[in-house]
Amino acid sequence: MTAYYISGLADDFTEEVRRTMKSPEYGHPAHQEVAGGTGPCRACLEQFRVGEEERILFTYRPASERGNLGAPGPVFIHARSCQQYRGSSFPPGLKSLPLLIEGVARDSRVPETRRVTGEEIDAALNELLANPDVEYLHVRHGEAGCHIARVNRSTQ
Repeated sequence: MTAYYISGLADDFTEEVRRTMKSPEYGHPAHQEVAGGTGPCRACLEQFRVGEEERILFTYRPASERGNLGAPGPVFIHARSCQQYRGSSFPPGLKSLPLLIEGVARDSRVPETRRVTGEEIDAALNELLANPDVEYLHVRHGEAGCHIARVNRSTQ
């Protein structure tokens, strides 16, 4: 079993979005609305309460490695301040979602992917991280394709 570390978007990054109502990377306007879907929030990695919580939509590009271009896409965060998820276990709030987990290689290739939900998630993470060609993982929404979180091998 490979130990891993997963985290949502950093607090300083999401607070900048809330303060400026712009995408920090692109300057595109952000949009605030009542949640019409469960999400999740890309900071705390919890699903939104539909019809109750305000969320902010903005353009985000996951960090690219070694000068390679990443694909930008839409993401949501809570309109209210929330804490960045950081941990060595998969966030419970994501387990009911259809997920696509991409194993990303040094040259930004994606040599392996897995479509998973629920109890299949931990096995897929371990299998992908066991591949020596995979440097880290991107967790994406399995239907919309948008970025949810990054998973790194744990250094502990």
